[in-house]
Amino acid sequence: MTVPGRRSSNFTRLLRHGFTDPSAAERLLDLPDMSSARTDPVLLDALGATADPDLALRGLVRLVEAQDPAERQSLLDTLITAKPLRDRLLGVLGASEALGDHLARHPRDWQALVTYEATDLHPGVADFERGLADATDPVTLRVAYRRCLLAIAARDVCGTTDIAETAAELADLATATLRAALAIARGAAPADAVQCRLAVVAMGKCGGHELNYVSDVDVIFVGEPVEGADESKAVQAATRLASHLMRICSETTVEGTIWPVDANLRPEGRNGPLVRTLSSHLAYYQRWAKTWEFQALLKARPVAGDLALGEDYIEAVSPLVWQAAERENFVADVQKMRRRVVDNIPVAEVERELKLGPGGLRDVEFAVQLLQLVHGRSDATLHSGTTLEALRALAHGGYVGRADAAQLDLAYRFLRAMEHHIQLYRLRRTHLVPEDAADLRRLGRSLGLRTDPVGELNKEWKRHASVVRRLHEKLFYRPLLDAVAQLTPGETRLSPKAARQRLEALGYADPGAALRHLEALSSGVTRKAAIQRTLLPVLLGWFADSADPDAGLLGFRKVSDALGKTPWYLRLLRDEGAAAENLARVLSAGRLAPDLLLRAPEAVALLGDPEGLVPRGRDALEQEVLAAVGRADTAEAAVAAVRGVRRRELFRTAAADLIGSYGTEDNPAEADPGELVDRVGNAVTDLNAGTVSGALRAAVRAQWGDTLPTRFAVIGMGRFGGREQSYGSDADVLFVHEPREGVDEQEASRAANAVVVEMRRLLQLPTTDPPLLIDADLRPEGKSGPVVRTLASYAAYYRRWSLVWESQALLRAEPMAGDTDLGRRFLDLIDPLRYPAEGLGDDAVREIRRLKARMESERLPRGADPTLHTKLGRGGLSDVEWTVQLFQMRHGWAEPGLRTTRTREALAATHAAGLISTEDAQILDEAWVLATRVRNGVMLVRGRAGDTFPSDSRELGAVGRYLGYGPGRVGDMLDDYRRITRRARAVVEELFYGA
Repeated sequence: MTVPGRRSSNFTRLLRHGFTDPSAAERLLDLPDMSSARTDPVLLDALGATADPDLALRGLVRLVEAQDPAERQSLLDTLITAKPLRDRLLGVLGASEALGDHLARHPRDWQALVTYEATDLHPGVADFERGLADATDPVTLRVAYRRCLLAIAARDVCGTTDIAETAAELADLATATLRAALAIARGAAPADAVQCRLAVVAMGKCGGHELNYVSDVDVIFVGEPVEGADESKAVQAATRLASHLMRICSETTVEGTIWPVDANLRPEGRNGPLVRTLSSHLAYYQRWAKTWEFQALLKARPVAGDLALGEDYIEAVSPLVWQAAERENFVADVQKMRRRVVDNIPVAEVERELKLGPGGLRDVEFAVQLLQLVHGRSDATLHSGTTLEALRALAHGGYVGRADAAQLDLAYRFLRAMEHHIQLYRLRRTHLVPEDAADLRRLGRSLGLRTDPVGELNKEWKRHASVVRRLHEKLFYRPLLDAVAQLTPGETRLSPKAARQRLEALGYADPGAALRHLEALSSGVTRKAAIQRTLLPVLLGWFADSADPDAGLLGFRKVSDALGKTPWYLRLLRDEGAAAENLARVLSAGRLAPDLLLRAPEAVALLGDPEGLVPRGRDALEQEVLAAVGRADTAEAAVAAVRGVRRRELFRTAAADLIGSYGTEDNPAEADPGELVDRVGNAVTDLNAGTVSGALRAAVRAQWGDTLPTRFAVIGMGRFGGREQSYGSDADVLFVHEPREGVDEQEASRAANAVVVEMRRLLQLPTTDPPLLIDADLRPEGKSGPVVRTLASYAAYYRRWSLVWESQALLRAEPMAGDTDLGRRFLDLIDPLRYPAEGLGDDAVREIRRLKARMESERLPRGADPTLHTKLGRGGLSDVEWTVQLFQMRHGWAEPGLRTTRTREALAATHAAGLISTEDAQILDEAWVLATRVRNGVMLVRGRAGDTFPSDSRELGAVGRYLGYGPGRVGDMLDDYRRITRRARAVVEELFYGA
């Protein structure tokens, strides 16, 4: 008797054996049917050894209760005396609630686990066919299938078979099941059966002999008429048989379902005929098939029906499979397939997705299949549909390092074991790691993790997933380094031909040059070469993920040649995790940033500093620039120093823009493109303002020392004044001066003009640095008027002669350099012009509309596509800006928020004032941001400014990557641009033209 308030010794013993609910276990063991076994230590030990002792005991009690009363004791006696049965039965009951349900419905099926002969350990298709032989309809087929599945699960949970053997057994059981289902279908339609030959070709994991417990069984059907039969009628008969076979396996009955039979890998997918003749299959694959279809055919294997016809199919399509890597767009297709898989995973599930998520099973399978397609052209030993067999063959052939292959083999086996045991619990198709603690505990124990099942499981899972995340480095790139470095004598390595084939498949347009770069960087026994051999496999993967891998590798070699002897360079890339990836992104994304970096390679240090990519403010830049000018001996030296600062800051801005647009492994791409545009606009405007300030100070010091005879200010106009500059923008300016007290006006004017001439000369001196052109064409009277005027002259001109377009241009006026008080007074002068009291009159509005219409018809370059021109095209920058500026001139006098030089700020203020709808404001903002990003992207990619998309396919792809479009999605990018700008134009027609 148990003392009240104290736990029984049996309770403690159950707790020690791994039961999480010992009280419930005690009640179950106290049931009359369990009386003979309740205290048996052998039974308790066996229950405690299962993945879930509570589940195993519940299942055992249900199984005992389901027996005929006369047979209950026989089951318990056999269970206690026969260790093989005990381990198998309790192991299954503790791992699978679904198979426990099956045993409760079919209580005699436990006897399928009694046999323990040597031949029972590794059954094949024939053994499973015997196990299914008595099935005559879908219901009895399901019962027989579950009975066979019991034995497979028992061998699995007891460790009699490893994960690869279990997957092969499941594939063999699926083969036997398809044959049995086809036999049932033929028996139901003998007239159809005699008309046709029907082959069932397994695809996917079934074809690869690596099936899960619960998975779609992918198939392709091939049909031919028997001799003398009509082909059309024979194909129709074969289609009816195939459809019936699919229903037999897939439909839900009183015994549930087996698994869905999926024929969507067939030519044309679900839109194509279910059954085709062999010649029809071949015609499709030769003319229309895509890369992924040849990749899928790697695993094709005839399993049921007319096996001779199935073999003919394999023999016919195999040559096409091994030529797939030579197809145009092979690389882009492969990258696109992998990205599409990852992109389709719900965000909330990515971290729990075993199969499709980063570091998941699909990563290994996909990489192995890619290498098979690349190297299987010339090496038949790689022609295996099974992932682990193919991985071993790749290692044996020297295409993958042996140690890396062994590590990936272990990781793949662990992840597959997790997937199997997750599915086995309820026999449901899932690849998600559970979140419930009890489920995680069962899963961990099923994998042999008993001390801390949940903690150990998460640790092991993350460890193996991290190995898989680095698989591209291990499988694709490290062997390339081994091939050129040749440091380990006697080890099998890639041949030069195989190395070139691999580089081509990974997107390198000039594999010969790439191999020369790799050899130059990594050969030898120096410490520098050793570090490069560590870095390059990772860098090559990042380069290959870009639109121009060749440029990335060439740029890296140039930077390494320039900095290789400095002690900090390779240490920075090796030790600062972000620096190497940031450098790879910058070097392979286009011409501008690498060109800037190669002129001053030491700027690579910015990429390893967490604050290194943050743009510096205008005050800090101006302070540095003016200090550099003060230290210089001549005006030319001063401006050279200023240009050096500008080059560095342009690189900082471009690098931050590229990394923010591409994202890194640790930081996703910036989600708000408007934020990227504003960041670039502010940064480039600030550094250009600093450059103008430096040139102004240098010009003044050279002739007048510290003080010019006249106050002088530089007013930014256009994108310069609007703080919306792009990388290639000129600096639109007005120059204004005011004679100092006691200085003759003519002397002041000569000094002001001399300063302007000198500033322009200094900024146009020949140099390798990006030029900053000063454009003063927006001044009164344009090119015909004086370059610089006094403040009084500006006042007189604007009072008498100012035109409406000049008032519109002044909306962007903002002081950028020189005398701040003079700049402020210039703004006071022009405010009544750009924000006229009571707004614009009707005549002025009509004039602005007329000017805009004329500009549209006359200024668009000949031959330019108006739907793709970012500045003057439909719904482009000009459309949005003129619309916003019209609102500013009509309502700025009454709405202070509209008194800004920035387009997006003015647009937001127009919406806030209730002048346009939320939808219209969003449409205009989206179009303006997109057009601006395209211009930025073109400059980053080509190294020179442009207002339309590049015509070169690689450059166009690089702009697409900058905008967030994956490989092969250039068409989507252009379609989206046209759609977004078309909507913007419709808004412009209504708001600007009053349509």
